[in-house]
Amino acid sequence: MGLIGKLVEKIEIKSDGDVFHEIFKERPHQISGMSPQKIQNCDLHEGEWGAVGSVIFWNYTHDGKERVAKNIIEAVDEEKKSITFKVVEGDLMELYKAIKLTVHVDTNGDDNIVTWTIEYEKLNEDIPDPNTLIQFCINLTKDIENHHLQP
Repeated sequence: MGLIGKLVEKIEIKSDGDVFHEIFKERPHQISGMSPQKIQNCDLHEGEWGAVGSVIFWNYTHDGKERVAKNIIEAVDEEKKSITFKVVEGDLMELYKAIKLTVHVDTNGDDNIVTWTIEYEKLNEDIPDPNTLIQFCINLTKDIENHHLQP
């Protein structure tokens, strides 16, 4: 196994794909209300929501532990409905030299597919691949979808 890797997971959602993209781009601070067991807080530290170079600080629960992450919005592609977050500080940096998360939404009529991609470089061979992190992202997607499907 190498130190550098990439995980990709897709999930179909019934809720509006455009709204899903907009939440991660412009309103991530509202995710804690949609998935309070996973995301406790999301604060903008620098820049503005949805702008490349902006710094976002997250408080979240992963693998049963309260954690933090400081991300920089590295890329936003409106046409492809994707946003890439580069983790620069926090608990994940204890395991990974570099880690990026990209959330991308494909919309085709009523069909919406959310794709999560995690690109990473482990600090050493003994560090596990971030499989539980990508599962966290899939479960977070389900929580956001369920929030939007409620009557």
